[in-house]
Amino acid sequence: MAETVIRGRKKLTFYDLSDTLSNDTSEFEPNAHRIEYLTPEQTAATSLERLGLGPGHWPDGQMLAAETVTLTTHSGTHVDAPAHYGPATSGRAMTIDEVPLAWCYGDAVRLDLRGKGPQEGITLADVEAELACLEYSLKPDDIVLVWTGTDLKQPGYENRSSGLRREATEFLVDSGVHLIGIDAWGLDRPFPIMVEDARAGRAQIWESHLLGREKPYLQIERLANLDSLPAATGFTVIAFPFKLERASAGWARVVAIVEDEAEQPAVR
Repeated sequence: MAETVIRGRKKLTFYDLSDTLSNDTSEFEPNAHRIEYLTPEQTAATSLERLGLGPGHWPDGQMLAAETVTLTTHSGTHVDAPAHYGPATSGRAMTIDEVPLAWCYGDAVRLDLRGKGPQEGITLADVEAELACLEYSLKPDDIVLVWTGTDLKQPGYENRSSGLRREATEFLVDSGVHLIGIDAWGLDRPFPIMVEDARAGRAQIWESHLLGREKPYLQIERLANLDSLPAATGFTVIAFPFKLERASAGWARVVAIVEDEAEQPAVR
């Protein structure tokens, strides 16, 4: 999960915070996907029709490997754009190809909220208490990673995670945070709980998502490996989304980087 390299006088350690999308979970994912693997032998067999070159034109009868992937923009680790939340209360909501790249790069803080259950969700008090425990004050352009400890590889995981309540999300956005990530299916509480509360008149469904109509921000969903980070602070995050025209989201390879001074050889 961690990879360290020396670049000049800097030691850089990279932490992969992206989930691996595979066919192992395709049967129970809420957003269905399928990966078809094409071997060099298979592509060589079709090259006669496509290129007029049969398998004999390729070394050992093997062409190139390829994959055909069927998925949604909300499959795997991805970044949601404001357009995903619905129409903006003023102006036009940004699509994923329009979001500022500066919003997707910055200092980050991990909030350990694994003790919160899905029913109540993560409240403003929870966020404030964790920041106080870390003795960390949010600054504009910080990236916040919410650690729930959700196991994305188990069927039904989308209904077992906690999620941010509107007041908590609004506090982060009002603090200058443009990008909030979570290691769960969504930033809000599980869908069945939200539906139950909405029907009873207790809460607005998708309350954190819908906040983005009034106060635009981005969210990373389906993060992974937050436990691999060496500390809650002291790292930067890169989460550049795939550039899809007019899309509500884009897949992302989310990486945390810890930078240290490299040890220099002794001068003789």
